[in-house]
Amino acid sequence: MNSPDFTLDKIKFATDGPTFEKAVALYENGKVIQVKEGIRSYTAVVKGTKPYRVSVEARRYDYGHCTCYLGQNDTLCKHMVALSIFAVMDGKPLTVEDKKQVYNPTCSGRLRTLPDKEISGTKKAITTALRYIKPYIGPSRTWFAYQNSLSEGCNRLSAIVSNLSVSAQTAGLLIDLLLRLDKKLSTGGVDDSDGEVGGFIEEVVGVLQEFVKLDPSCTNAFDKLKNRETCFGWEKPLLITFTPV
Repeated sequence: MNSPDFTLDKIKFATDGPTFEKAVALYENGKVIQVKEGIRSYTAVVKGTKPYRVSVEARRYDYGHCTCYLGQNDTLCKHMVALSIFAVMDGKPLTVEDKKQVYNPTCSGRLRTLPDKEISGTKKAITTALRYIKPYIGPSRTWFAYQNSLSEGCNRLSAIVSNLSVSAQTAGLLIDLLLRLDKKLSTGGVDDSDGEVGGFIEEVVGVLQEFVKLDPSCTNAFDKLKNRETCFGWEKPLLITFTPV
């Protein structure tokens, strides 16, 4: 089977948690059967409460059809996602990491300075994730797709943040990330009416506060915030703890 344009990460970060978990269960329990590859598409029967005929396009996992109630109403369903997982994995087993979804950034609790190669890789991953947090320039009918893009970007960033070890060096990475997001919100044309990005920023501030508890030298990274006003004052709780070490 030829690989689709989408990846497992795309499915994982762009699908809501309950739908992804149910799709994984269908895939792992062998409910995706009679899989066939067409012209830039895949079809299958997915056994749910009854057998459903499902199709997805190779270019986008959320473009397709299912004979279930949701699918008939043009809504992405667990059966389409299960087939998409099969298209990516080609029937191979999923690892624990494959199935892990992160929707909120957390502090890893690990104290370690990253080598240059890891820092470089993390910066590239952050830049890639930030591409999903983009200006809103489309017509009103694309609003929900736009919000989904913001959610996917924040989910991708949450996974990166949650995997970071704690040090003044990584605290600096997070401050740079927050400043980039702040610029996107204030002058970059990002429409965060639903508060997705703002909520993520506040959660990362909480992660940085946890960093300081584990390693007080992390406050050195907050020097960049002095004499700076952010879009909704997220820097204030960090500057309160700013004591250069």
